[in-house]
Amino acid sequence: MDKEKFAALMPVITADLIQTIIAKDNLPPTTALQRLYHSKLYAALDNEATKVWQYSTEKLFALFSAEQNSGELILPEY
Repeated sequence: MDKEKFAALMPVITADLIQTIIAKDNLPPTTALQRLYHSKLYAALDNEATKVWQYSTEKLFALFSAEQNSGELILPEY
């Protein structure tokens, strides 16, 4: 995917994920944003080459939750 398309897609993915984190973890928006932006998942998500951006919001939330619990990001192998 070219950089422009990826740059346009990231805010949509991030917004959906933030809303899910807020709802499922019952966090204030600022806390949810801080946790996501400081996560290994976000670093992987922000790197187009990892293809993490292709995962569903539910899958991204599961990965985020697992990372928050263990401190490690383990991506599924496909």
